Amino acid sequence: MKTDTADQHWNDQWANIEAGSKWLAPEPDVKRWAQTLEQGAAILDLGAGVGRHALSLQAAGFAVTALDAAPDGLAEIDKHQAGVKTRLGRMDDLPFEDGAFDHVLSWNVIYHGDETVLLNTISEVRRVLKPGGTFLLTMLSKRRLWVDREKLNGPREISRNTWVFDEDMTDKRHPHYYCGAVEMLALFQGFEVMWMEDREHERPGSWHWHLILERQA
Repeated sequence: MKTDTADQHWNDQWANIEAGSKWLAPEPDVKRWAQTLEQGAAILDLGAGVGRHALSLQAAGFAVTALDAAPDGLAEIDKHQAGVKTRLGRMDDLPFEDGAFDHVLSWNVIYHGDETVLLNTISEVRRVLKPGGTFLLTMLSKRRLWVDREKLNGPREISRNTWVFDEDMTDKRHPHYYCGAVEMLALFQGFEVMWMEDREHERPGSWHWHLILERQA
């Protein structure tokens, strides 16, 4: 059974993106992280969507590659002709050479799948990231799981920590991986934690882990 299917939902969203959408505004965490990086660094935006971070980082002087499995999102990035390189591909099979990037960003992306997809994705990120490079990412917190199980229809755990819901109008009908702190840290072999925080996003109960990891040699 294929579990990393949420790009089907998001491709529809990107095809109909409206001006003023929250998905067009870069996150403050990403801006702060970028200020710590060396000018001109090669950055992979993994799961770039319509390019809210890729375009901002490119404008700030970085060499950005935007990868996504949703072609309509990449088409929106290409419309800007801003110099961002776009690649269609899947997160657990990255079409890049070893050590191709100085840093990797993946905002609200890599938890879309089961544990096998997640582990393969983490392994791929480590492969394409240079030793000493940083990885800024978010993961779904188990604090969010209890909220989703109360609010969303038909919760089903299809494999360890991987849940789907009967919600046709959201991406929650596709598999999502939720984890606690100890479980999460065990996933990231070959990385050291530089920063880690569990907090809500714009809605009450929307708990996500926020991490900056450093790729070890």
